[in-house]
Amino acid sequence: MCGRSSLTKTEKDLEARFGVDFYSEDLERYNPIPNYNVAPTHIMPAIISGSRHFYMLRWGLVPFWAKDLTIGNKLINARVESIMDKPSFRHLVQSKRCIIPMDGYYEWKKSGKQKVPYRITTKDQAIFGVAGLWDQWHNSDRGAVINSYTVITIPANEALCPIHERMPAILSRVNEQHWLDISIKPKDAMQLLSPYPSDLMHYYQVSDKVNNVRINEPSLIEKVKGETQPGDQDNDGQQLFLF
Repeated sequence: MCGRSSLTKTEKDLEARFGVDFYSEDLERYNPIPNYNVAPTHIMPAIISGSRHFYMLRWGLVPFWAKDLTIGNKLINARVESIMDKPSFRHLVQSKRCIIPMDGYYEWKKSGKQKVPYRITTKDQAIFGVAGLWDQWHNSDRGAVINSYTVITIPANEALCPIHERMPAILSRVNEQHWLDISIKPKDAMQLLSPYPSDLMHYYQVSDKVNNVRINEPSLIEKVKGETQPGDQDNDGQQLFLF
C-alpha cells in the first residue's frame, strides 16, 4: 500500500531531473509543489509516454468507463501481481504507463495498537520515479475531463519488510525510459518492476501529524528527535543524494 507521499522540490529541480518541462499555466492553476503530504485526490505532476511536458494527474485512477469519480478512491494502488488480470488496469499497460515523481513516501508500522509513521526515501536519488498507470475520464454531464493515475506496488524489499509488506515500484534511472517506451510489450514492461535495492533505502520516523491530510508543512518530513532506525545512515554514515 502506498497512500501518502511527498514532493518537496522545485519545478526547476524536477525539470532538470526528468528532462521535461512544466506548462506555466499548470503551475499557476494547480500549485502542486512543494507538497509535504501528497494524498489521494491531489493533482500532481507526472511523466507520460511521448510527452515533453509534465502532465497533471489526479491520484486515484478513474477508468474511462467509470460512472463517476468515486471509483478513484479504491484505485490509488495497483498490485503488480494482478495488473494483467484486472479490467481497470490491464489495457493501460500497453500505452498509458507513467512515472510519478516523489522525493519520499510514508508508511505506517504497527506497534502494538498504534501505527507509527515513517518517511522512506532513496539514498541515490533526491527525486525518484515510481511506475504508474494513467487514464482519461470524461464526465458526460459536465463535459469535464479528468486525467488520473494509480501507483504500482510490489512486495517490499528486505530493508522495508519490518515496516510494511508492500512498497511502490521505484524505477532505476536506466529503466525509466524503458517503462515509458510503449513499443515495449506489456509482459516485458512488467519485468522492469522489482523491489528497489535494500542498501539504497533510507527511512526514519516522522510526526504523526502526517496522519492529517489537511496538514501540509515542512515539519512533516523532519525526523522525530531521539529516534534512530537502521535506515538512518548508509554504510559510510552519510546519506547520499544524486539528481
